[in-house]
Amino acid sequence: MRLDPISLRLFVAVMEEQAIARAAVREHIATSAASRRLAELEAQLQVRLFERSNRGIAPTPAAYTLLDLARNVLGEMDGITRHMREYGSGMRGHVRMVANISAITQFLPAQLQSFMSQHPEVQVNLLEKVSSEIALAVAQNTADFGILNAGNYGGDLAYVPYRQDELILIAPSGHPLTHSTHVTMQQALAYDFVGAHAGSAINGLLNRSAALLEMPLKLRIQVTSYDALCLMVASGLGVGILPRQSAALYQGSLPIQAMTLAEPWAHRQLVLCMRAYSALPPAARTLVDHLTQAPAGPTDSPAATATQS
Repeated sequence: MRLDPISLRLFVAVMEEQAIARAAVREHIATSAASRRLAELEAQLQVRLFERSNRGIAPTPAAYTLLDLARNVLGEMDGITRHMREYGSGMRGHVRMVANISAITQFLPAQLQSFMSQHPEVQVNLLEKVSSEIALAVAQNTADFGILNAGNYGGDLAYVPYRQDELILIAPSGHPLTHSTHVTMQQALAYDFVGAHAGSAINGLLNRSAALLEMPLKLRIQVTSYDALCLMVASGLGVGILPRQSAALYQGSLPIQAMTLAEPWAHRQLVLCMRAYSALPPAARTLVDHLTQAPAGPTDSPAATATQS
């Protein structure tokens, strides 16, 4: 048996209007066609739903039972349609996102909170990776999009400017470097360093800077998070480099001081990368639009500004 939802809607209309003619008008169907559909519905269910007479129709007990069932079924079908429309418009869905630690600790918490408050039915799965792994994950379609440091990662990816990032040097309070507000790497390399984990962008910058200055990089310890880095620096195990806004989270609670790093590479551009904006699932496209808004207000859709690597 295959019940026709059109016939069920017509049946509900007849029960509510108490007349086939009025129900037919409401459902935009001819009265004769409405009568035929009701007869076919009774034949399918093998039960009489209406007693017919010269005075009109009268619902049977079976009709009242079917009314509740039909309303439930039609409500569920309407819910399916509504939910699928929400997926199509980006209001529902699952987004696979990867980002580096700089974006996660500085910008994403507030942005994701505001996005989730506007789109509570969208599930965002965020993973932290280093920039090279982010580009690879997006290229291999294991992530919808990612946020990473600007650079050349190969592959046919589109990049959209995201946020500016500034690296600074932190040292324990009372450290000789804290007597100045600006520090060069030549000055900093005279001391022990607390480094980030192997493969991180910051460690790469430290190694390249030391090589250019022909000075040794004295990595006393390596950690995997900014909070661990700040704790180690506060304990006097060395100085460290991290983004300014990330360091600000710990300056009030730990005995550390921040100094401007007087190096051209200390100012970085974070970018958002994807295979193609037009190919993103609706929910991911909605999140990309939200993330690429300027801090002071919305910007144009990134579809127009994405550039290929």
